[in-house]
Order: sequence, then structure tokens, then C-alpha cells
Amino acid sequence: MRETEISKEEEMEFAVDEEEEEEIIKNLRSKATELLLREEYKESLKTYSEIISLCQETISKSNEPRLSNLRRTLCLAFSNRAEARARQSEFSEALRDCEAALSIDKSHFKTLLCKGRILLSLNRYTAALDCFKQANLDPHATHNSDMVNGLLTKCKKLQSLSRGGAFDISDWVLGGFRGKTPELAEFIGAVEIKKSDISGRGLFATRNVESGTLMVVTRAVAVDRAIMPQDSGENAHLVIWKNFIDKVVETAKKCEHVSSLISLLSAGEDEGALEAPDMAVFRPEAEVGGGRLDRERLLSILDVNSILEDAISAKVLGKNADYQGVGLWILASFINHSCDPNVRRLHVGDHMVVHAARDVKAGEELTLAYFDVLAPREKRREMADNWGFVCRCKRCLFEDSVCFKQEMREIEMAVGKGVVDVGSLVYRLEEGMRRWMVRGRGKGYLRASFWEAYEKVFGSEKVMRKWGKKIPAPEAVVDTVVHAVGSDQRMMRVLVEGLRRGGGVVEMEKLIKLGRGVYGKVMKKQAIGALLQIGGAQD
Repeated sequence: MRETEISKEEEMEFAVDEEEEEEIIKNLRSKATELLLREEYKESLKTYSEIISLCQETISKSNEPRLSNLRRTLCLAFSNRAEARARQSEFSEALRDCEAALSIDKSHFKTLLCKGRILLSLNRYTAALDCFKQANLDPHATHNSDMVNGLLTKCKKLQSLSRGGAFDISDWVLGGFRGKTPELAEFIGAVEIKKSDISGRGLFATRNVESGTLMVVTRAVAVDRAIMPQDSGENAHLVIWKNFIDKVVETAKKCEHVSSLISLLSAGEDEGALEAPDMAVFRPEAEVGGGRLDRERLLSILDVNSILEDAISAKVLGKNADYQGVGLWILASFINHSCDPNVRRLHVGDHMVVHAARDVKAGEELTLAYFDVLAPREKRREMADNWGFVCRCKRCLFEDSVCFKQEMREIEMAVGKGVVDVGSLVYRLEEGMRRWMVRGRGKGYLRASFWEAYEKVFGSEKVMRKWGKKIPAPEAVVDTVVHAVGSDQRMMRVLVEGLRRGGGVVEMEKLIKLGRGVYGKVMKKQAIGALLQIGGAQD
């Protein structure tokens, strides 16, 4: 009799404990929800973690009737914690919480949406699409059809862009860069990473491509930007650099996938011993695991691989000339510098778009200008020194070997001092090339080095009349320079002025072709025409 009474008492105590636990969990859920709505993510994370621990502990000692409710509560807590982590870009931990929730309920609507959005942020379009499709089968999708359909449409579009590379930013350009920046996807064209004769490892074309062909579209791990007037001091640049480092460190800490990709980059030591990674690890569907980077190595990697945005070398679309920034674009970091580059880059939002600046042959290494290539040899040497390397490209070696180097230095000094009679300088350079029988690409190299003088000559009708046939026509100079160092907006401006003075269809077609080299095939002819401020460009 006594034993029976004790059992009943224990049952009553157990029932009270259950009620207290349920009340505690209920209050914690209410608190966590409020914190999440107020966007106090760190505090909401702590509260959801309490709920998860309490549920797991309670499940281990509960009877069957209670388990169903506890599992639902646990599933929702994992899902909401994943949401809070995702809002803080803690993608690795957020995905683990999603998996924990889906292990309890594999069709949990909210978790599927959360997981899909995270995968979309990580450019894993196919996996994200599977989540959204599965969520769309849930009865809850009926009440959220617009949202789910919007996610499905966006994901399908990005997946298609990633696979086919059919990017088109023409409407944005024609609209004067107003409105939302176009949504771009990660894209890898006909490229591979191999050992480079220039430095360490490089990016190479795997097939023949024509000028304007898209090679890579990649989103920055992090980027920091600011309006930087020309008189900005060193401190202003240091602030941008510090903010950028903080962003990269935080992103690498929160996402193992990003940290693993960054670890593939060079830290500036023993580059010859580094293996060339398989392109598969950079593709959108790749799942890359790995360890963490220590801060010292990460800083060394950023010092070697960070890329500057500036008006000349980057052409930040839609931004003014004083707009500058620094970022890390992982795949683009494998592209080495050359003073006769064969690819160019555009910056659209946080994405870098890399395209062929001229025809590129299979097996040829892709090279990018880290600084202004329409500058004399000595100036380029100084800029390379600031980057911490010595450029030994064909152009630099050629210019170092020409027989009239002293004359070139004198011309360079005269241009730097702003000599009024630029026509005589151009004539002197042309005579020097004729005297020393400089031909073909060599002519293009030297004309590119003194482009500033040529541009001033071609921009003045008075100077052009004075010198007449003693100096070459603008079209001839532009042709040789483009063949040597690729297209540039400044060359196109010279041709536009010529077109306005009475050019015809042939000149217009030449301009559009040059425009493909500068802006790539992500723009239609009308958009290129708008940027050049010329009418009549028709597809």
C-alpha cells in the first residue's frame, strides 16, 4: 500500500515538473521570438540555444505522448536559430542547424526556405533550387505563394546565368545606372589554373575566344569603398584598408566554405611549390570544407591578393571618378599582371566581370592590368614597385631594349612637365621608331606608353592641321595600340571625336568592336553607344 502511494506522489511530482518545463519553454520561445523580431540576433541565439538544450534534455526522459510536441518545438528552435545565424552571415553554423531541424521534420517549410536562402547566398544554385521546390510542395506554400515563386524564379535565373553566362546589363546602363544593381551569378568560362611563367600560378584559357567573351564573373568575399577625392591623405586609405580587413576576417570566421577558398591563395611565399587547385572547387555547386585560417596568414594573403577598384584600371560602372575601393575576389586573384593585358574587368555591385580584351588563344595565360598601362615605362616601373613586383612582360622587355631609350626618357619628362608643343614630341617619337625600324606590336607598345601626348594632339584641330601628314592618323595609332595592349575608353574617345567630325559606318563598327573589348559582351550595342555618347548603334 505504501509503495503504491509513493508512486502516485512521484507521478504527481513528475506531472508538475512537466508543466513547469513546458511553461519555461513557452516563455523562452516568446522571448526568443521577440528578440528575433527586434533583430537582436546574438541574444536570440542564446535563448534558442537554451530552448534546444532544454528540449533535448526533456526528450530523453519524456514519455511518448509528450515527444511529438517536444520534437516540433525542437525543430522550430533549430530553424529559428538557423535564421538568426544566417542574418549574421554565420552560414556554416546556420546550415548545421537547418540539417538538425530537417532531421526531425524533413519537409519543414520554414527550414527549407532558410536553407535555400543560405545556399543561394553561397552561390549553390542547384541545391537552393531543390530546397525551394520541396518547400513549394508544403501546404504552407499556398499562403506564401508569391514569396516562394519569387525565390524559385530568382534561383532558376541565377542557375541559368551560372551555366550559360548569358549576362546582359544593357538596361541598367541605358537607364543611367539608376535603380537596383543587376543580379549577377557566379560564372566560370573556358579557364583553368596552371603554373605560370609570370609568377606562381595563373589563369589560362582552355579554348580560343574572341574579344569581349566572358571569362569569369565572381562576387567579392568582402569589399570596402568610399568617395576618395584626389587630395585624400594616407589616413583615408588606411581607414578603407582596415575596414576591408575586418570584413574579410569576420566573413572567413563565419563561413568555412569561404575560409577554405581563401586558403588556396598565395601568402607571397614559396609560390613555386603551390599546387594548382582544380576548377571544380570554385564552381557554384562545390561543397568545400576545411580548416580555419589564422589571422597572420590571412593578412599575408590579403596583402598579396587584394584588388583595387579605381577609375582607370577597374571602371566602376555607375560610380563617379573619385569612387575607390578595395576587395577580395578569389578566382580573379589568380590572374597575373601584364603591361600588355588580354583581359579587362568591370565592377558591377560586388561582382567582378572579367572578359577578353582581345582575341585569346587556347593555352594562353590571362593577364590583367593592375595599374594604368597607358603610361611610360618608368612610371609603370614605379607602380609595379609599389605592388612589390618587377614586370617582365614582353612589352617591358621590349621597351628596356630599344636603342633610343634616352630619347624616350626625354620625351617622357617633357610630357610630364606639360610641354605645350606635344605635336613635336609625337613627331620625334615617330621619327625615332622609323629610324630604328620599330615595327608591328613594338610600335603599339611605344605609342601606348606616350598615349597622353597622342591624345592631346588628336584632341586639337589646330595641332592636327599644323603637323598634318607628319604624324599618323588617329585611326592608325588606335589600331596599333589596341593590338598591343587591348582596348581602352580613352582610345575610343579619340575615335568618337573623329566620328563626329564626319566618320561613317565603318568607323561606327570599329567603335562597337572596340567597345566589346572594353565592356565585354554583357552589353548590347545600344548600351555601348550610350556610354560612348554616340547614336545609331543598332543590334
